[in-house]
Amino acid sequence: MVMPFEVTPAPATRPAKPAGTPGPDLPRIVPRRHVGRWLTAAVALLLFALVLNSVARNDAFQWNVVGHYFTTAAVLDGLLLSLWLTAVVMVLGFLLGTVLAVMRLSANPVLRTLGWGYVWIFRSTPLLVQLLFWFNIGALYPTLGLGIPFGPQFLTLETVNLLGPTLTAVVGLTLHETAYAAEVVRGGILSVESGQIEAAQALGLSRRRTLRRIVVPQAMRSIVPTAGNMLIGTLKGTSIVSVLAVHDLLYSVQLVYNQTYQVIPLLMVATLWYIAVTTVLGAGQFYVERYYARGGSRALPPTPPRRLRGHLSAVRHRLSAATAVKARPAIGGDR
Repeated sequence: MVMPFEVTPAPATRPAKPAGTPGPDLPRIVPRRHVGRWLTAAVALLLFALVLNSVARNDAFQWNVVGHYFTTAAVLDGLLLSLWLTAVVMVLGFLLGTVLAVMRLSANPVLRTLGWGYVWIFRSTPLLVQLLFWFNIGALYPTLGLGIPFGPQFLTLETVNLLGPTLTAVVGLTLHETAYAAEVVRGGILSVESGQIEAAQALGLSRRRTLRRIVVPQAMRSIVPTAGNMLIGTLKGTSIVSVLAVHDLLYSVQLVYNQTYQVIPLLMVATLWYIAVTTVLGAGQFYVERYYARGGSRALPPTPPRRLRGHLSAVRHRLSAATAVKARPAIGGDR
């Protein structure tokens, strides 16, 4: 009689089992159970479900009113103006910011000091103060002229007629954005190792080709994440131009709820549109970062669809493995 704790040697005529083949002679590997992790996830999902239920079933939000005004012409016109302001400010801000970053990296002490002073002033002043200052610029300079310095002027324009609310918003947001864009571009350029620039110079590459082929592609890895955050921040920051009576998204819903007194649902309309556009911009930022990550790592980060397919295949594999273990016949049972 064979005792349960005895180990019987395999017969000499038993064929060798291929390496890695599971069988009754090998112990089954059981993954570690993370009880705390699953409990934390369950509590978090429960709290999220409670918050979602309270928002969905709260009659004060007036979701029927939100659905009614969500695609009205006034709201969509305000949304288009907010998107237009965001695009113009980002393009102009990074164009001027690149020039300012070159000035800050210049060997010329005058240009370097002027660039530093611009960044210092516009980063030290609140955006609302800058917008109000530019809106009242006519009190300081009633007219603007073009001509010979300290000489006659050939063209004179009245500031009141030149700078309307929308143009004032563009000027104020662009000058504010330029200061931050300059620091983003400067940090991206400084993130490139100087040894690569020296190697390009040793190979006889021109400064323009070195900048275009070596410096910019590597600097974009540091610039794109911060620039994406600035883009989303600029989109939300355009709401501040409502103080200048610019018909952006927030000002458009304010005009509506000043007439209907439905403040909460109209604010929810603006909130949902900001969330939707920010989500699209965040997805675009992910793919731009993935594009510029080429060469920086051996494997690119997987896209969300590919990550979802990987999770589904892993779940199917675990289910099939569990089914195979349950259906495996017992070998060497009790006698």
